[in-house]
Amino acid sequence: MEHEQFWRLSYDAGITDLDPSVWEISYVDAVKETFEKYAHQLAFSFMGTKVTLAELDRYANRFANMLLSHGLKKGDVVGINLPNIPEYIIAWLGTLKAGCVASGVSPLLSTEEMEHQLKDSDARCLVTLDAIFAGRLVHISSRLNELKLVVAANVGGFMPYVKRILGKFLKKIPQGKVTELAGKYVLHFKEAISPQKYSADPPKVKVAPDDIAYIQYTGGTTGIPKGAMISHRNSVANLLMVQRWVGWEKGQGVALSGFPFFHLAGTFFAANAIYLGWPQVLIPNPRDTNHICKEIKKHKPTHLVNVPSLYQMLIANPRFKKLDHSRLQACISSAAPFPEESQEILESIVGKGKLLEVYGMTETSPITTMNPEKGKRKLGSIGLPIINTDIILVDPITGKKVAQGEPGEICVKGPQVMVGYYKNPEETRQVIDENGYLHTGDVAIQDEEGYLRIVDRTKDMIIISGFKVFSKKVEDVLTKHPAIESAATVGIPDPKRPGSELVKAYLTLAPGYAQGKNEETLKAAIIKMAAEKLAPYEVPKIIEFRKELPLTAVGKIDKKSLRAEARAGK
Repeated sequence: MEHEQFWRLSYDAGITDLDPSVWEISYVDAVKETFEKYAHQLAFSFMGTKVTLAELDRYANRFANMLLSHGLKKGDVVGINLPNIPEYIIAWLGTLKAGCVASGVSPLLSTEEMEHQLKDSDARCLVTLDAIFAGRLVHISSRLNELKLVVAANVGGFMPYVKRILGKFLKKIPQGKVTELAGKYVLHFKEAISPQKYSADPPKVKVAPDDIAYIQYTGGTTGIPKGAMISHRNSVANLLMVQRWVGWEKGQGVALSGFPFFHLAGTFFAANAIYLGWPQVLIPNPRDTNHICKEIKKHKPTHLVNVPSLYQMLIANPRFKKLDHSRLQACISSAAPFPEESQEILESIVGKGKLLEVYGMTETSPITTMNPEKGKRKLGSIGLPIINTDIILVDPITGKKVAQGEPGEICVKGPQVMVGYYKNPEETRQVIDENGYLHTGDVAIQDEEGYLRIVDRTKDMIIISGFKVFSKKVEDVLTKHPAIESAATVGIPDPKRPGSELVKAYLTLAPGYAQGKNEETLKAAIIKMAAEKLAPYEVPKIIEFRKELPLTAVGKIDKKSLRAEARAGK
């Protein structure tokens, strides 16, 4: 390393780098021991249905052999277009066992976005819901020349019989008619794992560490979504690094996460749980907090993993506050900023010191920084660079390294950094520099102990007369006002100063504050409070109240759409 990694002085005692040889293995080979040793352990629970690791292994092997029997070969891409249901876990693991590449496809994509991703990834197989099959796929199928195999699942496929029938009768389970598609082989998911058709023996495919495990598409905040290529080595390295950091042990936990599996963070936590032999509680609808509370009460998870917006939804549910959280060891939060006020409220419910903020991105498989497991955790901080990971902070405009304590773009180097963007070497060169550092686009400040605090995305930075305004700083101040539940700030062109911007704030009101009543008075009070805590150029000049803020598929506030609205004058 070219510079001092002073943050290592803040590591928990005994935490040191791993020998890189430990991740010279594919995920498929890495989990073999777990399937053998913990065969009768619960793999997952879903709406009352329980599946053991031995059963999951057999299902995944059958799925893998099904792919191979239909002509897919090592390196071919399988798009998985499902919510968090058992079929996702089976299809994902079966895809890896076949030596194929898993690519999560959000069920929330528009038809056009879905077509782009399937074309761009050259997907040979798509696993999708019957409702999406009928509502979207049939309209684009003829244009997907590489797609040869379609497997259709239903949300209720693994539900107990009574729940499945009742759900369909009450129309709570989406359905769609599965029909023939010209030039493609179509089958139902139950056929894809049929013991009469496909062997439960492991497929005879050798998967190597260098092989690509995932082509995972970014959120598209910088333009058209790009497919990040994550190798088995990348994935296993990050898995083992995180496990060492937090001290996770095999057979010693129960996992519950609202993170969608089509997002790499969701897949990563699921992959950890399977490797560790931890039962997972599958959450098909992360916005149904009543159901989540019911599952927490029933299964008493040791680890919750969610985006901040879901934790905020749980905080607002009185049932969550009444639950027994004594068995809960950690609430892991990632993917978006978490207002400090909300962090304090969460810890007052689940227990002080249980919130563990982490940071990462699709391109880093995904984790790069975490707060210590046993040592000092700083609320509002994304923690320290984890083992085997180096970072530098650079000025996003000049590219020069910034002084300690100054804001700079996080640049990451380590075994978890992606191979590159699929079919996009130019974009790859733009984000991974000649020294191997990935430029994340996130701006942070690192304190004297090495802890990092995100202040903005480089794309979200607001420039006012040459001054940099960091949106997270402004949003943290705004959410301290008792009337404000959540905030998002964007920059809009200043008509009086060409080339400069103004800060516009979109706010949602806390319960008890009625929208439409004395809004102008409330806006004035919020601006007054902000002026006491911020520099004049940082204070929002325009405030707009919303009933809710738009969210991306994984629960992040969608600033891209807010920025577009603001600049269009809507």
